[in-house]
Amino acid sequence: MRTLIAAVLALVLGSVLAIYLWLESPLSLNAATVDLSIEPGDSVRTIAATVAESGVDVQPSFLYWWFRLSGESRRIKAGSYELDGLTTPRSLLGKLVRGEEALRSITVVEGWNFRQVREALLRADQLKPATQGLEEEAIMAQLGKPGVPAEGRFFPDTYTYSKGSTDLSVLLRASRAMDKKLAWAWAQKAADAPLRSPDDALILASIVEKETGLSSDRPMIASVFANRLRIGMRLQTDPTVIYGMGAQFDGNLRKVHLVTDTPWNTYTRNGLPPTPIAMPGKGALLAAVQPATSKALYFVSRGDGSSEFSSNLDDHNRAVNKYQRRAKTGSN
Repeated sequence: MRTLIAAVLALVLGSVLAIYLWLESPLSLNAATVDLSIEPGDSVRTIAATVAESGVDVQPSFLYWWFRLSGESRRIKAGSYELDGLTTPRSLLGKLVRGEEALRSITVVEGWNFRQVREALLRADQLKPATQGLEEEAIMAQLGKPGVPAEGRFFPDTYTYSKGSTDLSVLLRASRAMDKKLAWAWAQKAADAPLRSPDDALILASIVEKETGLSSDRPMIASVFANRLRIGMRLQTDPTVIYGMGAQFDGNLRKVHLVTDTPWNTYTRNGLPPTPIAMPGKGALLAAVQPATSKALYFVSRGDGSSEFSSNLDDHNRAVNKYQRRAKTGSN
């Protein structure tokens, strides 16, 4: 009897040890990494089979019983996961229960226009192109904003997503982020800012974004445009002209372009253009609603990223001559 008991105990202990070693041993993969997709509503048995079918050398029945006996099977979350050579049955279950999906990311850069955003989405890794072939109007309608121009409506930031997500889902998040940031900025609008609506603020912010990448200059750039709007002076800003030219712009802005009328040509038309010309960031939004207090009506680039501001045309012309001459001679 003792011999039988000892044999049974040895068998039990051996089985426990074997199970423990299996749970803690890395699973064999058919590649360096394996992508695993769990769909909503998948049963535990289906999940176990999916793991094996994804390229993991494991008996599905072993995983099934491990998931069930662990008491955690009901907590497994649907999603896209990435398994590597260190993944064990125990860590696999933990990853699925915690919902630790394999995330990719895409960055929308301040100053990009909508065309550039779409190009970046198309290049993004493992992102389904649900908007491919759709016109701008159709995309905005799917985002719940029919009739709203797409330009300027997506906040520049880095967005993470799981494998199999759609570009539309990223656009939706970026759109909601811009709505929040614009509402935040509008709530801080200076009383004398010559803006009638949040849309005006978005348009002006997009111009400020394109006119300078120097954060310290943004309030003064916004001040110049605010001052011009107050007195009915045309904005006369090159980025709006370039935007209105679209694909015709070859990188060289010529005098003929400044006198060729488009809805965005602020040399030929008064006031703000009809839409934003880019995706403004937080700094540009705040500058648009809180421009610096100044009498400046003109500015010119110093060539180092900063700008020289002037309140009258004579001073501006002198500044233009000074910095254009410096640029031509290469002097500092």
